[in-house]
Amino acid sequence: MKVLVANRGEIAVRIIRACRALGLGVVAVYSDCDRGALHVRLADEAHRLGPAPSTESYLRIDAIIDAARRSGASLVHPGYGFLAENPAFADACRQAGLTFVGPSADAIARMGGKTAAREIALGVGVPVVPGTPPFEADAPEAEIVAAAETVGYPLLIKAVAGGGGKGMRTVEWPGQLVDAARRAASEAQSAFGDGRCYMERRLVEPRHVEIQLIGDHGGRIVPFVERECSIQRRHQKVVEESPAVALPHETRHAMADAAVRIARAVGYTNAGTIEFLVDRDGSFYFLEMNTRLQVEHPVTEAVTGVDLVQWQLRVALGEQLTLDPARTLEPRGHAIECRVYAEDPDRGFLPSPGLVTSVTVPSGPGVRDDRGVTDGDDVPVYYDPLIAKLTVWGETRGAAIARLRQALDEYRVTGVHTTLPFFRWLVRQPAFVAGAVSTTYLDGVLAGRREPFVQPTEQQLRDAAIAAAVAAWRARADTRTTSSGTSRWLLAARKEQLR
Repeated sequence: MKVLVANRGEIAVRIIRACRALGLGVVAVYSDCDRGALHVRLADEAHRLGPAPSTESYLRIDAIIDAARRSGASLVHPGYGFLAENPAFADACRQAGLTFVGPSADAIARMGGKTAAREIALGVGVPVVPGTPPFEADAPEAEIVAAAETVGYPLLIKAVAGGGGKGMRTVEWPGQLVDAARRAASEAQSAFGDGRCYMERRLVEPRHVEIQLIGDHGGRIVPFVERECSIQRRHQKVVEESPAVALPHETRHAMADAAVRIARAVGYTNAGTIEFLVDRDGSFYFLEMNTRLQVEHPVTEAVTGVDLVQWQLRVALGEQLTLDPARTLEPRGHAIECRVYAEDPDRGFLPSPGLVTSVTVPSGPGVRDDRGVTDGDDVPVYYDPLIAKLTVWGETRGAAIARLRQALDEYRVTGVHTTLPFFRWLVRQPAFVAGAVSTTYLDGVLAGRREPFVQPTEQQLRDAAIAAAVAAWRARADTRTTSSGTSRWLLAARKEQLR
């Protein structure tokens, strides 16, 4: 039996390894720029989808179905991103006689629209943040203003079909509203092909806490211990951990019960995640559902000992869940994950595509590295620049933080800029250590930060000083030229630092 992995990068590698553990054959797909990628090299066979742009390759439902037919694959795992939450893809797989490793197209459609999902949550008694019905991208200004008045300020504008912070704007006062609404709608249309948005009251310094769950075809749904994803940059998660910091036992079980009720209302099968916002008084509100595997699933695996990807495959093959919620809701130790991106934190986290010349990965007890690239691989400009996820486990949160610091200090990637220097700084911040963070914490501290994340080593400073002196002697320059030369050499040294 074969599984076609309709994705790329680190998640494709992760799924391939789960398939191997179950004795399943693996079929990879690739675009032209991914011909030699790690996920292609690890698969039993690989099929070309098309040119590099995702619209001509990884988003082509017809090409993926054709690859499955040609390879003889009977299951299709979508990973996350691309087509993972596209009900048309799930339905196309079904019509082609393929088993889609995920929920039904109906469940994806019902929970994929944020406003519709809110109504489902309310229908089973789960509170939601006060919000508005959706409005069209070209809605009259008066309609937008009137809707906002029912919510109050500050508020968030969100894309109905959105995710990852796209099509989202914060509005602090009425004068910002209309421009923010137009910009959010335009971004939503570009990103998702759907410019509809809605408004939601913005809670003050909320925490983002989510419940992983998995359901089988017999109607059983098993929830897992919560994950905290409050450390976000521009509404995008960058650090996740499990369990959440200082979340009462009673709240955990109440959230898990709410998540199961929502999933059961749509007949949910396979893996999914119910996301909540937690207010400062401990109240929680339904935010949205991700009808797929999450990027941060390794922290749940670390504290429960459950391989979520294997269970996705087993459920898709018709197995009944044998997991015990009494165990899946009780964490063993603490886990933290950092998303390592090919981005330059000293240039506003701009993507840093290019050739990865070398990778030095930390190891040891409690250290896990999920990577999609290795020495000599390329980070293409066409896709999300996530290159790896570093996950650590410790018996306590303090032990996990200590292990994470050591692992980050050992981790080296050369050839492209990465977010590793940023994480080395973040995990030593007092608020992070204390767990005193919210979804607005990181943007706030970054706005006031002026120092570079990448600092030259003492040896590089000495080498730069020597090189500058030699350059000055050769040019027989005056003091000003020497100073300028020194600056250039210091800058060159900084750029060459291992990242």
